[in-house]
Amino acid sequence: MRKGPVGKVTNHVTMNHIGRKEADMKILVIGRGGREHALAAALAASEQCTQLFCAPGNPGMARLGTIVPVGDSDVEAMTAFAVQEGIGLAVIGPESALAAGMADALTEAGIRVFGPTQAAAQVESSKDFAKRIMEKYHIPTAAYRTFDTVEAARAWVKEQGAPIVIKEDGLKAGKGVTVAMDLDTALEALDAAFAQEGGRVVIEEYLEGFEYSLIALVHEGLVVPLETAQDHKRVGDGDTGPNTGGMGSYSPVRRITPEILEETMKTVMEPMAQALVQEGVPFTGFLYGGLMLTKDGIKVIEFNARFGDPEAEVILPRLKSDFVDAILSVMDGQPVQLQWTPKTCHGVVLASEGYPAGSTKGALIEIGDTDASIFHMGTRSTDQGLKTDGGRVLMVVTLEDTLEQAFEHTYREAEKIGCDKLFYRTDIGRKDMA
Repeated sequence: MRKGPVGKVTNHVTMNHIGRKEADMKILVIGRGGREHALAAALAASEQCTQLFCAPGNPGMARLGTIVPVGDSDVEAMTAFAVQEGIGLAVIGPESALAAGMADALTEAGIRVFGPTQAAAQVESSKDFAKRIMEKYHIPTAAYRTFDTVEAARAWVKEQGAPIVIKEDGLKAGKGVTVAMDLDTALEALDAAFAQEGGRVVIEEYLEGFEYSLIALVHEGLVVPLETAQDHKRVGDGDTGPNTGGMGSYSPVRRITPEILEETMKTVMEPMAQALVQEGVPFTGFLYGGLMLTKDGIKVIEFNARFGDPEAEVILPRLKSDFVDAILSVMDGQPVQLQWTPKTCHGVVLASEGYPAGSTKGALIEIGDTDASIFHMGTRSTDQGLKTDGGRVLMVVTLEDTLEQAFEHTYREAEKIGCDKLFYRTDIGRKDMA
């Protein structure tokens, strides 16, 4: 990428909210990535938000609210801060915080929380748990088997052959999944998974089709869908290379018609929310459906217990309704009719050299004069300027009338980011173009 002149790191997201201010409210966003930056922007734009806190936050979020130096999985310290500050609403971003029981602790301390309990978060923290729920309640997904020993897993994979999908159980930050197109790759993935302490894998049949994400605001049996998006998980153009936390996304997905969306709600999202109620682990928060439109209909690839990243960065800028109003209404059990701009939001992730196997930290970033929204994913501020501090570093996002226009706009703006240690995919959204 070519280098541009040094510019201020800004967030250009503009949202025309229509909510009504009912009471002063201090809001806490827990997390430090691009998803949390997008959540912070949407929450700060609400008429109800009088003060925003971001823990631990990032340099982009510092322009929206007060940074709180508490780790996003430090349950005790986070709870103490929320109680001391009188937080009216806490919104939890990362899956690690949910799996650590952050929502449970905050709720017990009297803080209103939009995020699932540790038990309900098992829809993401345990792939085996999610698959067992789907099987029991007839939610369409790939056929699977779970294994606790490498010997049994290897024997079954050899019997099934390739292509086949190997998923490490537990939280893997969007990674830990190998789509093995040959037997050697599958066996290598199994060896790597079981080399870790507590190794366990879910092995699934290989599905082909068109992928999309649907995220909903959920409280027990109430499910309010947001707009569709498509994530691009593989590191390279043409969906090549290993899985990542996501290399870019766009919203809405043109191929997902209102009829397909309605079917997704009836066969996947609503049944899953109701199943969790039946199982005694009701869900409150962002329920993420990673889905595939196959020749045999809609199939679930995975469920996540939080907003997607990089989906949040392209869905939330399209929301015209007041985000805080929507969350509170859902938590009160009231259905919500959300208003959206018809425009397309498109974004590309700028990742650190070596990602996803590793990352290059400490490289100086120069941001040119851009009219894009710049969401921070893995950055830190230093005396020398903004530097890389993670695998996925920035996300460049634009909003235009069409996907084609947004595609061109985003990549023009991405060229203005100066850093010789960053790279990005050049085909985000192309599969959904005419």
